Amino acid sequence: MMRMFTALGLGLFLFLAGSYEAPAHSLKSLENRLNDKEKYFQALGKDAMDELFNQTKGIYVNEPTTLNQQVFPKQIAFNVIPHIDVFMDDGYTREEWKMVVETKKILDPKIKLTATCVRVPVFIGHAEAISLEFAEPISDTQARSALKKAPGIIVIDHRADEGYVTPAECAGEDQVYVSRIRSDPTIDNGLSLWVVSDNLRKGAALNTVQIAEELIKNHLT
Repeated sequence: MMRMFTALGLGLFLFLAGSYEAPAHSLKSLENRLNDKEKYFQALGKDAMDELFNQTKGIYVNEPTTLNQQVFPKQIAFNVIPHIDVFMDDGYTREEWKMVVETKKILDPKIKLTATCVRVPVFIGHAEAISLEFAEPISDTQARSALKKAPGIIVIDHRADEGYVTPAECAGEDQVYVSRIRSDPTIDNGLSLWVVSDNLRKGAALNTVQIAEELIKNHLT
């Protein structure tokens, strides 16, 4: 089975990566996925970004955060909110439901997954802590090698201070960055990794252009 814990948005490894063949899925049969998705909010527009800025500024002068709280249901400055979009009857939010549906649609309808989507006080970028369970054994070395060959992905994984990528570093970039690749000893054939990207560049307009280019190059000629 495949499980994903999401501390975050694009919960989809393939969707985030923008590869037309998902490198993790093609390397070994993927069964389960756990996603933790940290989602930032430049996509929500200026009001959301202003709310974070004004709450942050207000905290330093002992101003109640409720004076600057219109967009988010709880304080966002110096806080995280495990709530994106509306709640559904099963306890998941619509954003979490979309991650499940889109992953199954893009990769494989038989994949089992779960996700938790969280707003964090960062202006730009999406990040995901992903746990993957495969049908066959896979080492972190194999995964790292396969991901390095995938278009649109940059692997920065040095297992040292500053040897990984954060949302602050991916802002304005078209690539998807993968770090913290390691085996997950809690499940059979498990792998854990950390993925970040600028969600306005990758996952929105750029994906549309790249899909069109792929269709023209390999399917419409």
